[in-house]
Formats: sequence, structure tokens, C-alpha cells
Amino acid sequence: MTIVAGVDAGGSRTVAVIGDLSGSELGRSTGAHANAATSGPSAAAATIAATVRNALDQTAFAAPIASLVVGAAGAGRDRHRDALHAALAEQQIAQKLQVTTDAAVALESAFPAALGVVLIAGTGSIAYARDPAGEVCRVGGHGPRFGDDGSGFSLGRGAIGAALRAHEGRGPATVLEHALWAATATESNGDFQEWIEQAGTDQVAGLAEAVCNAADGGDEVAVSLVRDAGRSLADHVVALLPRFDHRSSVQVALHGGLIVPDTAVRRVLLTELATRAPAVEVCGGAVDPASGALRLAVQALRT
Repeated sequence: MTIVAGVDAGGSRTVAVIGDLSGSELGRSTGAHANAATSGPSAAAATIAATVRNALDQTAFAAPIASLVVGAAGAGRDRHRDALHAALAEQQIAQKLQVTTDAAVALESAFPAALGVVLIAGTGSIAYARDPAGEVCRVGGHGPRFGDDGSGFSLGRGAIGAALRAHEGRGPATVLEHALWAATATESNGDFQEWIEQAGTDQVAGLAEAVCNAADGGDEVAVSLVRDAGRSLADHVVALLPRFDHRSSVQVALHGGLIVPDTAVRRVLLTELATRAPAVEVCGGAVDPASGALRLAVQALRT
């Protein structure tokens, strides 16, 4: 039997799926985050390979597999994608290997060979679309330093700034100060600042849950941060709509921990889209990027 695999290597976790040429899933495993742009290609490749091998352990098969497609966060630029490809090739887990973006495999999961937009808001943020001409286009996904507006990292970073300003009397009082201490297991502003100095992108993004909880509790500073995040994510989708020739309906799928059902940011996002983009129809189904990658792995053997 010919075995293929698809991987979604995100900023929060890595998911690997093993399947056959019919697309049937035979094994699945979840590992640590694997962003080649932030953790380096060798570390990312090692995590991806380990996750694939763990998924293979659930089957009767072993590496190398016939075809592997990896959709990776941080692979939007050629040099990052090429470096990850080279590092993965050294792992010798697949005979045929393709590296693309995590957004590309999410789009394949949501709209296989069809029109639509997938909006991703987890550690980072990006909107990825296939337009009526069959062209793939994107908005966002520019990384945590100068982009990823509306993402978990952006929300966490904004909350850190608000908490520090409140502590120093430069900003309005907010429950975020102590909420972030609790979320980071720190007990003072000094301890919290030490945590900030060593925190990685995924750790800062992990603070988004505390911000959303504070917003749900009515904290005005948290409400403002969540509102800005939801509006920024809506901006991503609205910017892509001209590519759809003013169609009466544009399908949009939502993916990522920040915009799962009933989160504070998702509620703002849906309100913004309903007001600013009435042509948008938000899909109710779940997006599974690893399955999208698996589908692409099957296609790679047929081309």
C-alpha cells in the first residue's frame, strides 16, 4: 500500500496525518509548535519529523513514506521555505517532499479546488483566498514583529503593554495586570517583567485567553483590545473581497484558537463582517489543515 502524509506545522502545535491514496486517515499525532522562521529550520524539521513518526507508529508502516506535504507557519518567504525543505530532506522521512504555508493547506481543507477565503487567527493571523480566476491571494501573515494584526500574539502583546502602563499610572486601571500575573504564574510586576524578557511568541500568544476572559468580565481595557483584534481580522477579509467581482456571496471559513466558536474576538469579527461585508457567508464547518495537506500529498503523486 502506498502511504502519504500531511502536516500542519503551526505556531502553537504540529499535527501530522498518515493516509492512503484514497485519502483515508490511518494515523494522527500532535506535537510541539514548529515555526521555521522563529525557531529555526533544523528545530522545526526535527519536530515535524518526530510528529510524523509518532503518527506512523499508529499504523503498520514506517518511513520513508511516498509523499509528504508540510504546511508550515513561517514558510511564506522563499528562503524560509527552502531552508525548511532542506532540513526536512535530511530527516529522510519521505521520498517526495513539498513545503508550503499553513494557510495554503487550510485553504485546501476548507475549499478544495473551489472559491473561498480562509481566515486564520491563532498565534499569527492571515487571510488566504482562491478567487474566481483560480488565483491564490493573501492578506496579512507578515510575522509578529510588524504584522499579525488581530492575532493571539498581537492581543497578548497589547495586553502586556496595557498592564505595564496601568501599573505605572500611565494608563487606565485594568484587571489585566493581575490576570496576566496569574496566567504567567508570577506574583509581582518585577517577576512579570522577567517573564516578558524570556517569553517566546507562542507564550505571548497564550495570554490571549486571559484577555478574552477579562473582556467577557467587562474590563474596559480588555474589551477595547478585543474589539481592535476583531476589527483587524475583519479588515483582512474585507481587503480580499474586490477579488471576487462583487459577488452576492463569498464563502469565508474561520480557523485558529482565537476565533473558535463563542470567543470574544470571534463575536466582534462576526459583527464587523455582518456590518461591513454583507456578501460574506461564514461557513460553519471545521477546518483541518493537516487533512488539507494530506489531500495535496495525494495530488503530488498524481502529477
